[in-house]
Amino acid sequence: MNYTIHQLQIFLKVVQTQSITRASEELFMTQPAVSIQLKNLQAQFDIPLTEVVGRQLYITEFGKEMAVIAARVIQELENINYKTQAFQGMLTGKLSISSASTGKYVIPYFLSGFLEMHTGIDLVLDVTNKSRVIESLKNNEIDFALVSVLPDRLKVEEELLIENKLYFMGNQAERNEAKPLIYREEGSATRLAMEQYFETHEGKQRKRMELTSNEAVKQAVIAGIGHSIMPLIGVRNELLNKEIHILPAAELPIQTDWRLIWLSGKKMSPVSQAFLEYIRTEKQNILLKHFDWYLSYQEGG
Repeated sequence: MNYTIHQLQIFLKVVQTQSITRASEELFMTQPAVSIQLKNLQAQFDIPLTEVVGRQLYITEFGKEMAVIAARVIQELENINYKTQAFQGMLTGKLSISSASTGKYVIPYFLSGFLEMHTGIDLVLDVTNKSRVIESLKNNEIDFALVSVLPDRLKVEEELLIENKLYFMGNQAERNEAKPLIYREEGSATRLAMEQYFETHEGKQRKRMELTSNEAVKQAVIAGIGHSIMPLIGVRNELLNKEIHILPAAELPIQTDWRLIWLSGKKMSPVSQAFLEYIRTEKQNILLKHFDWYLSYQEGG
């Protein structure tokens, strides 16, 4: 056997994405380069790792078992690096967090100081929709999740970070009833809050459309395509530039809390424990430094 670590890393990415095209994109490699490395790895085994049916790539049972072993090998190599750094007096290891998409306006400010203090830590931050965040947490694939609504039927512990305020917004100061409502995709906490609000206050009579990210919704509102209920935390500059306006609506804003959650009873790594302690110690300083405008915001102010 003469396979390389690089080949194992490429194979794991192919297994994860189920696609040579997507694997090459995520690895910043060309498709032919990925295919060659996968072919060279396959040459080490008499049993197929993958198979193509039609135009779809599938991982064989043997390939799936090899992927599990390969993942352990890669992890052990990372552990060697972490252990070397630890003996040099550094806090080392990996911190993995999955965040609901609007959380991208929150979590970086709670990470920056911690990562500056501990340069031996590798961060994996996945920004996605709420459904994927909760799935990752449920499968114990991550250390922490950042959400604004607690998951159902999953025992978790939490650390509150900052309140989440949702307002009804448009690109003009006046509400235009002819404009459609713009919703986030299924599985989004903002989508759920918006549906509940309009079912309670206005019913389902208004035309609607669906976009798959908070940024896409924001740009559509700026362009005048429609109105939407959006998190205040993501539109500071647009409010200042008067590209977006908060529209009058009864019983708004909707208020929840951004919170860091983890599985109840989870045995934390030294890195996870250190991050949680950092959050608890520095939270008020972070809020004052980066979110004073947000916490003191008054509608029309």
